[in-house]
Amino acid sequence: MLVVAALVPDTALLVPGTSGDAEVLVGLRTAAVSAVAEVVAADVATIVVVAPGPAPRELSGTVRPSLGAAGVPDDLLWWPVPTATLPGSGQDVPSVPSAVGLHLLARARWRSRLRVVEVTGQQSADALADLGRALVGDGPTGLVVVGSGSGRHGPDAPLADDPRAPDHDARVLADLADAGPEARARLAADDPDLADELAVRGWAPWQVLLGAAGDEPVRARVLAESTELGAQHAVLVWELLRDAR
Repeated sequence: MLVVAALVPDTALLVPGTSGDAEVLVGLRTAAVSAVAEVVAADVATIVVVAPGPAPRELSGTVRPSLGAAGVPDDLLWWPVPTATLPGSGQDVPSVPSAVGLHLLARARWRSRLRVVEVTGQQSADALADLGRALVGDGPTGLVVVGSGSGRHGPDAPLADDPRAPDHDARVLADLADAGPEARARLAADDPDLADELAVRGWAPWQVLLGAAGDEPVRARVLAESTELGAQHAVLVWELLRDAR
C-alpha cells in the first residue's frame, strides 16, 4: 500500500555542479530534498523511484547514478555519486531522471529496500496505473515520482516555445495540488499526445502515481514550483489518509 509519495522534477540541474559555478533552481532543490526526506522518514518497507526513461524497465543490480548522459562528468558534481544496490543481478545504467531521484535519496539518507522503475509515454494510462497498483501491493511503500511539466515555456526554454504550455501545466499542477477524486480523474484523462508534444516528462510517472494511490483520500502539499529557465518544475508531497474514510 502506498503511504507517501514525493513528486520531484526530473532535471539534472537539481544536482549542484551540473550548471558549473552557477547556482540555479536552489529553492526547488531544497524542496525536493525535503520532500524525499519525508518518504525516507515514513514507516515504509520499500521505496520505489518512478521516472521517465528510454524504455519501460526495472533496473537491477548495482547502479551508479552518473549524470554523464547529461554531459556532466562525475568529478564536476558537488554531491558524491552514490551507489544503489537493487534487486537482481544486473548492472543497469539509470536514465538521467532516475539518477536525479537516486541523488535526492542519497541526500535524504535512505535505508529502506529500494527499487527503480522507468516508464514511457508510449505506455497507456491504464497500463501505467496497473503498474502503480502492483508496485505498492507488497507492504507499506513510498514513492519518489520523478517528472516535470513542459519544457516549452517562453524564449529561454530548453525546447521551442509553445503557447499551449502555460495553460496545460497550470491545469495539471492545480490537479496534482488538489489530488481529490475529480482532480485525479482529470489527470488520468490528460491527453498523452499533447503531453508528448509539449515535452511533459511527468505524464507517465504521474499515471503510475494515480494507480498507486487508488481511491484512497490524499493530502497534497505543494512545496515549490517554478518555470525558471523555461521549464515547469514542481515539488509536492502526497500523503495517504486511510483513516479519513
